[in-house]
Amino acid sequence: KVIVALPGSRIAGNVKIKKGKMRGEVSNGMICSLQELGYADSVIPKEYAEGIYYLPAEAEVGTPVFPYLDMDDHIIELSITPNRADALSMRGVAYEVGAIYRQTPKFPEIALNESEVAAADKIQVKVTEATDAPAYQIRIIDGVTIAPSPQWLQNRLMNEGIRPINNVVDVTNYILLLFGQPLHAFDYQKLDSKEILVRRGKENESLVTLDGETRQLSSEDIVITNGTTPVALAGVMGGLDSEITETTTTVALEAALFDPLAIRLTSKKFNLRSESSARFEKGINQATVAKACDAAAALIAELAGGTVLKGAVIGSQVAVEPVEVTITLARINSYLGTEITDEEVQEIFDALGFGHRQEADSYIVSVPPRRWDITIEADIIEEVARIYGYDRLPSTLPQGETVAGHLTKAQRLTREVRTLLEGNGVSEAISYALTTEEKAQQFTDKSSQVTRLDWPMTEERAVLRLNLISGLLDDVAYNLARKNNRVALYEIGRVFYQTGDSKHELPTEVNHLGLALTGNIHEKDWQTQAQKVDFFHLKGILENLFDSLALTDRIRYQKTAAIKEMHPGRTAMILLDDQEIGFLGQVHPSIAKDYEVSETYVTELNLDQLLAAKTEQLVYQPVSKFPSVTRDMALLLDETIDNQSVMEIIRESAGRFLSAIRLFDVYQGKNIEAGKKSLGYSLTFSNPEATLTDEEINQAIAKITRNLEEKVQAEIR
Repeated sequence: KVIVALPGSRIAGNVKIKKGKMRGEVSNGMICSLQELGYADSVIPKEYAEGIYYLPAEAEVGTPVFPYLDMDDHIIELSITPNRADALSMRGVAYEVGAIYRQTPKFPEIALNESEVAAADKIQVKVTEATDAPAYQIRIIDGVTIAPSPQWLQNRLMNEGIRPINNVVDVTNYILLLFGQPLHAFDYQKLDSKEILVRRGKENESLVTLDGETRQLSSEDIVITNGTTPVALAGVMGGLDSEITETTTTVALEAALFDPLAIRLTSKKFNLRSESSARFEKGINQATVAKACDAAAALIAELAGGTVLKGAVIGSQVAVEPVEVTITLARINSYLGTEITDEEVQEIFDALGFGHRQEADSYIVSVPPRRWDITIEADIIEEVARIYGYDRLPSTLPQGETVAGHLTKAQRLTREVRTLLEGNGVSEAISYALTTEEKAQQFTDKSSQVTRLDWPMTEERAVLRLNLISGLLDDVAYNLARKNNRVALYEIGRVFYQTGDSKHELPTEVNHLGLALTGNIHEKDWQTQAQKVDFFHLKGILENLFDSLALTDRIRYQKTAAIKEMHPGRTAMILLDDQEIGFLGQVHPSIAKDYEVSETYVTELNLDQLLAAKTEQLVYQPVSKFPSVTRDMALLLDETIDNQSVMEIIRESAGRFLSAIRLFDVYQGKNIEAGKKSLGYSLTFSNPEATLTDEEINQAIAKITRNLEEKVQAEIR
């Protein structure tokens, strides 16, 4: 018997059937496949995937096919939120609808008839780690006959988007939809050792799954083994060698709870997402594992014949107890802004199927195991709000005093830093806090473990950064690739130092300031030549910053080659009160090549230390009414002597009247012997209380000269 569309009917694609001729014969209709009725290929039984659908012999000729296939049934599509995995079953939805309509759902009793033969005599079950499978049991159904499922069951599954396979497999899928409990059926005859073991996979172990693919197992995967041979990926997919086929006569039916995290890892690793794995990941009602298994065994015996052996063989099981949550009516009304009465809240608890009792002014609410998402007071309040009705919650404005906002010291100073840098022509950049392990460990002389994400989206964003420079160099490279050759960027952001176990301890977060300059400081025009950015342009910006924070006198620079990503001859550590707070210099040419940037100068500072050193108390003094005196000095020095060392000697030697010192000339070349350089300094002296005499100034100059000659072998030119 087949499905016929008569003239005037419309089939899938809104095609209208008309009376016509085919091969000289009059055609008064069209014999249809399920696809032509609108079914998707993915739900049609395989034997009918390519052709006409044949109805069972009991189908009555001449009757409409839609009621027969349950195509006239109402199908409600629900969008289940991630926290409500209990509603991924018909029973779960029934409880929800019952709560809304204040009715208690009633489910038929399971009529399970068992034989006198014990299932434990046929198979043994062992779980190596209870955390992998907190509940695991097997039932045996003997003497089954594999055949297509009855029409009502096929209709239910196809309407749910599941392809009918055979009466045994279809029952496991039906119970999945009814209880939300995944089940798996093994062909008992194909289990050689009759011993089921739940354990972790081993390296170099493999399993051919039902889709015909060979899966390489690891210790991340929970597997079901028959003796030593894997026969299923727990909670994800069964093995091909133990599947139910037409020759199956005895079924080993599995019901279990598996570790949700392990199931998710295996499902993701093998890209096997199924209705079963989704439910194991999100949670299953622990109280109905055995009940779902019993219901499936009874239905298999009814549809496939055979008998259910006595008892379930249990490898592990959990004790299920209701969760008790204490809450007060005042707390509920305070959160919701309502005036719900005791009678109303008790009615809501009853509708939800929650037990409750009163102790003083509190309710002790007993939450059944089917609602494992409810564990705390806020969950109870949410349930009351849902059943009471969100539309009935009053709209109220929050009450409280309005106070003027203010910035903390760190926030205010950070804004000042931003303003100053932008005033120096530097633009702010925001780069990723996640980077590669290699880049995370660059541009630092401090040893720190990296903090790696457990499940990064990509390896390019796998660990938390330990520096800002690598991100800024990526930004510089991005600009250079787009012909923006003058780049000046800064970033204020956190870096993450890890001193403990990154899997169990949070890193220490420290605010840093990073700058990167490359290209020309200004371009060639009709008056001037182009000038490239160099070390001193970057140092000048930093000195402006230190001056604005009143820290100039506390800052020193010290040559370093400790940071291997920096040019060893053009890099200096920055010290605040003799403590390292950062560095500045040129990126090493080989590193610049790796980042695909040209000659680039960078600095990175510990901003938290810098801002903490800023004093809030400023000391003011009047401008001296007495004239200042300026003297110039030209020194001939070894070229290895740095400017900072010279200036420190001058400050130490000059006495209290030296008010300013400035380097105005650096010269090497003609008339200067090789290995030497000339430095010119302008020294300003002033006395706020009297006019300085030549004798006082000459004494200071003499002392400066003497100390320079002794300490750095300087010659006065």
